[in-house]
Amino acid sequence: MNRSPLHQTHESLGARFVDFGGWEMPVQYDSVLAEHKAVRTSSGFFDVTHLGRFELSGTGAVSALRHLLCNDIDRIEPGRCQYTMILNENGGIIDDMIVWWWDSETFWVLPNAANQDRVMAMFADQPGCDVQDLQMRTVMIALQGPQAPDVFESVIGAKPGRFRTATAEYEGGVLSMAGTGYTGEAGGEICTDPDTGRRLLQALVREGVTPCGLGARDTLRLESGLTLWGNDIDETTTPLEAGLGFAVSLDHDFIGRDRLVAQSEHGVERKLTGLVLSGRGIPRSGYDVRSDDGGVGTVTSGNLSPILETGVGLAYISPPTDLGTGVEVEVRGRWVRGTVEDPPFHKERG
Repeated sequence: MNRSPLHQTHESLGARFVDFGGWEMPVQYDSVLAEHKAVRTSSGFFDVTHLGRFELSGTGAVSALRHLLCNDIDRIEPGRCQYTMILNENGGIIDDMIVWWWDSETFWVLPNAANQDRVMAMFADQPGCDVQDLQMRTVMIALQGPQAPDVFESVIGAKPGRFRTATAEYEGGVLSMAGTGYTGEAGGEICTDPDTGRRLLQALVREGVTPCGLGARDTLRLESGLTLWGNDIDETTTPLEAGLGFAVSLDHDFIGRDRLVAQSEHGVERKLTGLVLSGRGIPRSGYDVRSDDGGVGTVTSGNLSPILETGVGLAYISPPTDLGTGVEVEVRGRWVRGTVEDPPFHKERG
């Protein structure tokens, strides 16, 4: 099993570990609830070294990105980041990822950990592309929360803008940063060499930033309505079914485009839907759902929202149902009432 080079630092901080995709990673330190609330109210850091990442360069890099990915890299420019997906011929999501664009022919592609090798190989097969694995020789740290931008400034002396890249020198090392994350909060992600990463973690602890594990990362992403590959999206779901149409550009040719064109013209038969329960119970993956307007479906992700203190979830419902529609989720043999709501669930409406 792989271990992050930061493993001993986590041990010293009292982390509990879990096997996640072949990596032994911190699942929690104090408690998932405390870590979740720290990120929502102040700041927290996560070791996300298990995430995939590789450098893509060469004269064919832009063409490869446009051919393989459903978002169009031409929508942005060097110095920016883009959320996108790689699809199969039927429009199903092989993986979702972030692309960091450094200069005209140099990009970092960050797929999910389980799909690193497959996605990297697909790019390596494209003409004019050079691919270099970054995962096994770097560490990656996510610094998230409303106070995270201030921590970037106080500890590092620089901060990345939202969906922008930046670099900074730090105690003899170089930090490659992007204003991205998976919690619905401000902040960014930092990639660097292991020694520099250890020094940075120690500085964040001294600054009072809360160490957070994968448990809080999952409740934070769910509360924000962010999809998880393998749960909410996979090769049987299309971006339009998953509500990810903002990351699709039909103005360029890419693998899977024909299916998405058809769905955009005729509509989807099911759609990933946000659920907030009013009754007692937690919607779990695989639980049945029925809506008051006749729709049926299945929960793909669900948990207790630490901010709302009620169950929230994501579910595919067919036919698609409207916001505000009443729903019921079968929780351990009883039907629990709720409503269809648009995430992020924890944000005030008005």
